[in-house]
Amino acid sequence: MKTSYLLTTSLAASATAAAISEVDLPISARSGEVESDSTAVFYHDVQPVLAGNDGGASTGGFRLFDLNGETLLTEKGHETPGRTKLVTAVHNIGEKSLVVTIAQPDSYFRLYDATTAEQVGEPLARTLGDWSALCSWKSQSSGEQYLYLFGKKQTVQHLLRESNGTYEIIEIQTFENPVEATSCAVSLSAETVYFATDDGPEIYAFPAAEATSPPQISVLGKAEDDVTGLAAYVGIDSDYIFVAENDVIAVYNTSLALLGSMKVTANEDIEVKGLSVYQASTQKYPSGVVAYATKSDSGKGFAVSSLETAFSGLGLDLNTSYDPRTTSSKSNSPICSECNSSGFCQKGTSDASKVSCSCFAGFDGDNCAKFTCRNDCSAHGKCVGANMCECEEGWGGLYCTFKVVRPVAETDAHGGDGDDPAIWISPTDKAESRIITTTKSEEGAGLSVFDLDGKLLQSIDAGEPDNVDVIYNFQAGNRTIDLAYAACRTDNTLCLFEITTNGTLQTIAGGSQPTKDGYKVYGSCVYRSRKSGKQYLFVNAKSAEYLQYELSWVDDALKTTLVRNFTGGTGGQVEGCVSDEANGWIIIGEEPHALWRYGAEPDDDSTEGFLIGEVGDGNMYADVEGVTLVEGPSADKGFIIVSQQGVSAYNVYRRAAPHDYVETFTIYDNSEKGVDGVTNTDGLTAVGAALGDAFPGGLLVTHDDANQLPDGGTSDQASYKLVRLEDILGEDLMKDVDANWDPRM
Repeated sequence: MKTSYLLTTSLAASATAAAISEVDLPISARSGEVESDSTAVFYHDVQPVLAGNDGGASTGGFRLFDLNGETLLTEKGHETPGRTKLVTAVHNIGEKSLVVTIAQPDSYFRLYDATTAEQVGEPLARTLGDWSALCSWKSQSSGEQYLYLFGKKQTVQHLLRESNGTYEIIEIQTFENPVEATSCAVSLSAETVYFATDDGPEIYAFPAAEATSPPQISVLGKAEDDVTGLAAYVGIDSDYIFVAENDVIAVYNTSLALLGSMKVTANEDIEVKGLSVYQASTQKYPSGVVAYATKSDSGKGFAVSSLETAFSGLGLDLNTSYDPRTTSSKSNSPICSECNSSGFCQKGTSDASKVSCSCFAGFDGDNCAKFTCRNDCSAHGKCVGANMCECEEGWGGLYCTFKVVRPVAETDAHGGDGDDPAIWISPTDKAESRIITTTKSEEGAGLSVFDLDGKLLQSIDAGEPDNVDVIYNFQAGNRTIDLAYAACRTDNTLCLFEITTNGTLQTIAGGSQPTKDGYKVYGSCVYRSRKSGKQYLFVNAKSAEYLQYELSWVDDALKTTLVRNFTGGTGGQVEGCVSDEANGWIIIGEEPHALWRYGAEPDDDSTEGFLIGEVGDGNMYADVEGVTLVEGPSADKGFIIVSQQGVSAYNVYRRAAPHDYVETFTIYDNSEKGVDGVTNTDGLTAVGAALGDAFPGGLLVTHDDANQLPDGGTSDQASYKLVRLEDILGEDLMKDVDANWDPRM
């Protein structure tokens, strides 16, 4: 659903901050090492609780800590439903205070008792997507509890309620917003939802309302620095808005006028995010605390800081009497039985006995008693609940829209956070071809080589490489060699390794090439010109600035020369790219927006790209991540395949312009082979060449964010899934694939 954006800035927010006070905010207590992003606090008369997400692969879920405990926070519980970025708190729902999470591997909401850490009920309301912010709002007029879930330029408003011990989460509406929000907060006094992205200082806002119509979103103002977290402090007369700006927590009023700031003092280069506020007095913190996730030189985790000295120094009023457990009467709830408790009720102006209904998403009819499903389950399933589809065999994903395929193998679990693979085709025996993958996390950073059974053959150190590609038949003096190329983020260099005759990697002279000063590398790909025979390396930054380098061999070493730079797409974050050498193109993925095509020659016009697919066009979803090309027998045959992280799916487009959309597929588990499905996919690669008996029709290899184990749980090491290309394309489309493709010809 479309949403209008009012891009105006509050005059109050533009006031100069020259005279605004800044005070120190020492860390009062902290946790041990945790992959941390968000926090929530739970009020209790004796033992208040801090909840924090755990984003680890094998430890993923959330942790509970004694908020009023020792300097090293005492852990009270640890639940592991899967890697989790988001956690929020709700109080007094069915007489319970609940931890609300949504796990990345399956996108289900889960509820946990904040006191016992026990799960309450079954997983609820699967909401497929890559979600980045979650906050709760209890209407002070009706007492109803709502959740706002933010993702790739969209927001989903849910209702959370309990009846006779049964909990349910119901979608109210989904609406668009201008950014991928990474933090949010709700002011009770202003009845406003605030949100921001960590890529900029803008703070957005819309009314917190019990309505099914999309709200008007405005840019309320700008912080002094990029926003890394938001929280609301419930004031006596009006609320304060806490805005984390790296190592500073600024305090604003609800109109975004700056009142002062608190500088977190502890480690060098500390960043705080995932703010939450506990306002009541405790034995240890009589003026309450602000809690947050931290990242610094000493690691990641959670921390709390007393508000007493900071509020006093800034001249702010404390409100320690606030208690979210106070129950509001539901006598004024707009949800009524006349609308099947599945919509908001509106009384008639002339006849109060007449009620009109504004139905929640997935409900329809005069009294909201009918179920509806988006896209009518895409003609591949039946509607069995509000936007709940029971899909036919072979279909799944969003409302049965995606074709389901199964992996036949996976690589050995290895390394930390992976990203992108490449396939090296052996010149002597294609069955002996290799899969090269990246590990971009600090721990285990480098490249790995696997055979086509997924067995690990080699690992080699490299500086946090993101994408990897293969260069064939490069002339290195009197030798013709193959190379593996990646952009290495540790030192912002172009990393190259020689591929030996058995497919393993070795260092080579000139294998680390610099980029320009101040440039931060991200994704990369390669291109060899059929006009000039020259070899080029592309590298991009998150800012969408592309650099194109010519690769040559000079004085017995590799050498690069910058020949071009340009901005890809609309300037949104980019990463994945692939070249089409036969057509002279580079195809790039702009993560939040689209898939684009540009000329790949250094002198090609790069002022405007050709739009292949756009997020929101009915076929494409954010984030647009990995991109690969499947060669055909001629330059007008073959396919472009692009991964879409937010929905764990892949789009197939025709190689030939205008690049018609073909299909979308998703990768589910293969229980017979003991291989799990793919979630939050990132990079991928595919070839149509016959690779021996195992892959006679070609192979697709893709990154899997959560490597789930057959006996339950998730490995803390990454794996890549292997899928037969013919299972994806089917017999008819495989006619446009070149089974005899040789990259050295």
